[in-house]
Amino acid sequence: MMRDRGQPDTAEAATDGAELVPLNALSLAMPPVKQVVEGALMAAGGPLTLDQMLGLYPEDRRPAGGEVRAAIDALMTDYAERGIELVEVAGGWRIQVRRAVAPWVARLWEEKPARYSRALLETLALIAYRQPITRGEIEEIRGVTVSTQIVKTLTEREWVRVVGHRDVPGRPALYATTRRFLDYFGLRSLNDLPPLAELRDPAFFEQQLRAAGDAAIDAAMDEPDDDKPR
Repeated sequence: MMRDRGQPDTAEAATDGAELVPLNALSLAMPPVKQVVEGALMAAGGPLTLDQMLGLYPEDRRPAGGEVRAAIDALMTDYAERGIELVEVAGGWRIQVRRAVAPWVARLWEEKPARYSRALLETLALIAYRQPITRGEIEEIRGVTVSTQIVKTLTEREWVRVVGHRDVPGRPALYATTRRFLDYFGLRSLNDLPPLAELRDPAFFEQQLRAAGDAAIDAAMDEPDDDKPR
């Protein structure tokens, strides 16, 4: 049927003079909060805070913080028997490979067997447990000099930073761990470190590095014999 050219089209009349709103995903029906949270955590590549998750929503459609937290708790329950887990670390929440299956999954990332020098891991452990601590104090405890490459590696990876200087002659730098260190090793705070009495060696850090698929950190880790007696 032909339209009478003298009569305006109903759709055209309805939109005449009205502002056209572009159609996009955010203007459509909002998916469940649980799905948005899960998708964001999968895509983030790192931990997300509650505020960051809330910031994914337009202000006028933002859910309550309690809804997001409930979604996180539900996902934790969903993952309880799966090969991945949702954990809280210092930087927020993240999805990661479950530690129990990490030795098998880590084969995907390793081009060669991971080797970590005992010197680097012992240095990292001393900073974690005795911070703030100077390089000289680390050397005194270990009885050997600390390789400059080890300190460089730890600081470049942002696991360790200088937080001040000891008020003694020479004002040596004081080293402490960072939030990136906590996130990388799956810790919410330093209180989550195993008791020092249980840490006979730096195996905790080596296990965590393997779980993270960190195949070969640096030349400093691959040179276990560079320690020299003080």
